[in-house]
Amino acid sequence: MIFVCTGSRNYQFNRLIKEIDCLVKEEKIKERVFAQIGETDYIPQFFEYRKYIDADEYEVYQNYCDILITHGGTGSIVKALKKGKNVIAVPRLKKYGEHIDDHQLQIVQEYVDRKQIRGVWEIKDLWKEIVFFQEGNQLNSYHSEHKLIKIVDRYIQDNFGGMKCR
Repeated sequence: MIFVCTGSRNYQFNRLIKEIDCLVKEEKIKERVFAQIGETDYIPQFFEYRKYIDADEYEVYQNYCDILITHGGTGSIVKALKKGKNVIAVPRLKKYGEHIDDHQLQIVQEYVDRKQIRGVWEIKDLWKEIVFFQEGNQLNSYHSEHKLIKIVDRYIQDNFGGMKCR
């Protein structure tokens, strides 16, 4: 199953939803697709969707999916990576009225550089990234980057023998 989430901001993401609808219509995508489309104006004709879903339902779809296609929001990406999901991120772009700026380009690029997700810079390349995962390719696992916590933990272990602080 492919789960698509566009986030909860008040911006449309027609470009992504239209492309997925075309891929399903053309029978390139054959598995079930469910999308949370938010404020997207385009209404999909060839797969299931809802504008919004609650956190519990989101988790059910996230747990069940093989591929998660998302916008370039850090929260959506990190939640999926923590569950070991195959993530394809499509940054929202200002020029399409999808966000107020292009900050999602940098977010997606950071995770792509770490080889933890696949990024889609041109919407026509979405199918290629879906195929990447369908062929069984794997990326690096997600590890939290809380260096300060690791430093403090090491200090406590080294100096207090694992004593727990209040």
